[in-house]
Amino acid sequence: MQAEQDKKGAEQAKAEQAKAARRRHIIETFLWLLIIVCLVVILLQGLDVIELFLLQGKWAVIGLGFVGASLAAAAVNGYLQNSKLKEAIRKLSEQQQRKRNYPVTIGHDDPGADGEDEHRQDDPGWTEKVRFTAVIEERQRLARELHDAVSQQLFAISMTATAVSRTIERDWERAKRQVQLIEEMAAVAQSEMRALLLHLRPVHLEGKSLGQALSALVEELKQKVPMEIVLEVDESIVLLPKAEDHLFRIAQEALSNTLRHSKADSMRIRLMRLDNKVHMTLQDSGIGFDLEAKKQTSYGLLTMEERVNELGGALQMISQPGEGTTIHLWVPMEGHSVNV
Repeated sequence: MQAEQDKKGAEQAKAEQAKAARRRHIIETFLWLLIIVCLVVILLQGLDVIELFLLQGKWAVIGLGFVGASLAAAAVNGYLQNSKLKEAIRKLSEQQQRKRNYPVTIGHDDPGADGEDEHRQDDPGWTEKVRFTAVIEERQRLARELHDAVSQQLFAISMTATAVSRTIERDWERAKRQVQLIEEMAAVAQSEMRALLLHLRPVHLEGKSLGQALSALVEELKQKVPMEIVLEVDESIVLLPKAEDHLFRIAQEALSNTLRHSKADSMRIRLMRLDNKVHMTLQDSGIGFDLEAKKQTSYGLLTMEERVNELGGALQMISQPGEGTTIHLWVPMEGHSVNV
């Protein structure tokens, strides 16, 4: 009975979130369509294709004012969505901080806790709720990233291309600089998309060991990105499938962050056995960041910590502006705990 209620609750929540997402999408689409239509009209007017008003006249001022108001409305909408996201991340960060006060180990020291976990995992309603929550969170995250990164880059490319068409006959040197800017923005958008596509890979390793999956991922990226990636793996390491999945996802997240934000020309990934635990190191040569400020607003970093905590491990991040980023994590072998 409880499982059915949980399932119905999950379905209702899914339907409500889908409705809210559709409403936001309609509003954003309407705003951008208005902006694009106005810009196209102004462009055609400037090219003398149509003559609806004088570019210095009242209607031109009204049109430009309308475009500005629409852009402001779109910016306000984006700011509100970003504020909601930051609040959600802040709450998640507080939850993670509370979790750190209760270390978890992989072992059999607490049969009662193991029995409770097994009982919950055998509950179809609970399992479905966990899967649903994970899928929704990842889907919303990818949607935000695509909007904030790739979509805005493409819009900037479109606007710059429009400017080129206006200046190419009057100012050739300026048009050349604008074309170069378009090339740079297109390269950034392509890099952003490649990094985001890492998250669309299967959740499980599909029969591969962790070392094999990491090797395949690195070899694929080497063919697509200019960054040097060095991988060192101790092939004798054997972990439970759950631990391998989590470590692979952590490596994916680190690679994605490096490709998108660090401006690094090299990255090193090491996976070694150290006594009764596995030590993974992820190090890049990028620009680094303010660790304390970033941890409060980065869903990806919080997810890394959550995955390590779930495995009963420990995680250490080292970064400063201008000095690259290094991530150390230790995960226990089955039946042991981590003492770092």
